[in-house]
Amino acid sequence: MNSTKPEPQAPNRADTYKLLTAGAITLIALVAFYVFADHSLLVRVIGLLAAAGAAVAIALKTERGAETLEFMQGARTELRKVVWPTRAETTQTTLIVIAMVVIMGLLLWLLDVLLLWLVRLITG
Repeated sequence: MNSTKPEPQAPNRADTYKLLTAGAITLIALVAFYVFADHSLLVRVIGLLAAAGAAVAIALKTERGAETLEFMQGARTELRKVVWPTRAETTQTTLIVIAMVVIMGLLLWLLDVLLLWLVRLITG
């Protein structure tokens, strides 16, 4: 049986080390954030953001990171192609949905009242 899907390959050893390094940087930054709790919050947040940026930069250098970046760029391109509704169209659609919800609510309430009346009529 021939399949058009490529066989999954073992992860590249260098990519594994890069991802482990990125994870270690993130973990060390989180530990440092709480260890240095007596220092300025601003300095700790800046350090945490810098470490997160470094970890992301390292992770993007892997094969999976490159695929993720390519996917995000493709998604951004597709998002630009979307024709968004105007404010008037959005308002009209919202009002139609609200009206339908109210109408269906009333119909279900009337059905409930009718069924209650029938059950009382049958059970005495």
